[in-house]
Amino acid sequence: MPDFNQLAKQYISEFPALTPVAATRLGDHRFDGELDEVDEAAWIARAKFQQGWLSRFDEVDPKQLSRDEQVDLIMLRRRLESLQWHIETLREWSWNPLVYTQLAGSAIYNLMSREFAPVSQRLIDVGRRLEQFPRFFQQAREVLIPELVPEVHACTAATQNLGSETLIDHLIRPQLDSLSGPDRTRLNRAIETATAAIETHQRWLETDLLAKAEGDYHLGAELYEQKLTHQLQTPIDRHEIRQRAQSDLQRVRDEMYELAQGIYKVKHPLTSFPFDPPGEYKQAIIRAALEEAYADLPARDAIVETAGQSLHLATEHVKRHSLVELPDDPLEIIVMPEFQRGVALAYCDSPGPMDAGLRTFYAVAPPPADWTEDQVRSHLREYNIRSIHNLTIHEAIPGHYLQLAHARRHPSLLRAILASGVFIEGWAVYSEEMMVETGLLGGDPLMRLIVLKWALRDFTNALLDQAVHVDRIEQEEGLNLLIEDAFQEEREANAKWRRAQLTSAQMSEYYVGLIEVTGLRREAEERWGNDFELRRFHDELLSHGSPTPSLLRSLMFDLEI
Repeated sequence: MPDFNQLAKQYISEFPALTPVAATRLGDHRFDGELDEVDEAAWIARAKFQQGWLSRFDEVDPKQLSRDEQVDLIMLRRRLESLQWHIETLREWSWNPLVYTQLAGSAIYNLMSREFAPVSQRLIDVGRRLEQFPRFFQQAREVLIPELVPEVHACTAATQNLGSETLIDHLIRPQLDSLSGPDRTRLNRAIETATAAIETHQRWLETDLLAKAEGDYHLGAELYEQKLTHQLQTPIDRHEIRQRAQSDLQRVRDEMYELAQGIYKVKHPLTSFPFDPPGEYKQAIIRAALEEAYADLPARDAIVETAGQSLHLATEHVKRHSLVELPDDPLEIIVMPEFQRGVALAYCDSPGPMDAGLRTFYAVAPPPADWTEDQVRSHLREYNIRSIHNLTIHEAIPGHYLQLAHARRHPSLLRAILASGVFIEGWAVYSEEMMVETGLLGGDPLMRLIVLKWALRDFTNALLDQAVHVDRIEQEEGLNLLIEDAFQEEREANAKWRRAQLTSAQMSEYYVGLIEVTGLRREAEERWGNDFELRRFHDELLSHGSPTPSLLRSLMFDLEI
């Protein structure tokens, strides 16, 4: 029988050569001067690579492995199968131009945003990548089939593409003095070459592609269900997701109404509420209570500063209540790079598993400069002060930043590379509820109301995801779900509608992850009985890296893998 650990090391050594940009992101810097090949032959070669490794790992006998190794083998096989499916069946590389605008931006950003090497070396490497931009974009234009490209993807790519020029201006040009002589001359020429290639690609996006883009962004039931299986790695299917999300949506709306009555009576103490009010009445009382939270807004240009204050608040709460071990890994709040905007308001960008000790970025997008005052106000109402507290809990502490910092301490590099998005998102969503449960802001009812509103997001994310790609609902119906059922503001709802068109399956990770993480907590409470402590549960939960929740359950409770 082949040695699993030796095979895993060989796989980790070989696969980054096929994806130099992702290799830099992982912290493998052997290919920092190279840029992905993206012609059809390269995509086919990647699929064959996955199939070849699947065959090799088929020869491994799981019974001869440790429990942790068994988990890693299962996760690896699932990842290889998923990558092969994405290339051969979904074929997004042939119809989604965002694959290439995001690769181009990441080729620069992954090299220049973190100080894993002297800036002079990173500038030399990024210059080599910039020299390859004409070839890269030409290959992208050759493999993309305009008639298959959905219009919304073409429009978004045209918006994002010039973000690579912004990265050159903000991350490379200010550092030019770090080079001299031939190295600086070569980098200047590379910048000119790349800028010309980006602008050529921009003209193609705006003219040729947009004129012909008439693809269908709906995946359809068959592809959607296959992708959901690869994405979630859970026994819960889309029908159960829908049933449970609809039930939870109603349950939380009822809870919001009960909470809103108390908030409303603070301002209107003589109010008498009817015994069995109609839905319209409940809706009005909840909206009136939410208005109290919307009165506390950040300034348009102070979202990053407000997020910093929220980070301090969340950190102190975790310390005071000893909720989980706090890591000391460096964390920085930044303005989201332009090439990443248009999908989500914020994200956590942790260093790759091979880049120990580097900064994690909590990135927040400001309101776009071309928005009207009404649009900005809608955005800030959605991201009021308490919502930014919750956003920071999700993205930073005790959410993604903290969980991924714990995950980096697990000895399996393979598991870090294969991290489960369902567990990562599930922990972050669970953290929102857990922080309020333990008395954040002294039990402030408005904070509780906002967290419940955010819970509605998770339910409607999952409902909208399949409603768009399987049921093919129209925009009006989607916006009604988000605005009326989940109380989202117009700007947020429209952004979420676009996200549902641009992505698929990922929006279900939040809700399914929440189901599975809260399920693990209930099981721990039952199994541990009087020995259950929140800190013990959290530290144990986070000590295994980021495996899929079903595998994590086996590790936590010593069950068969």
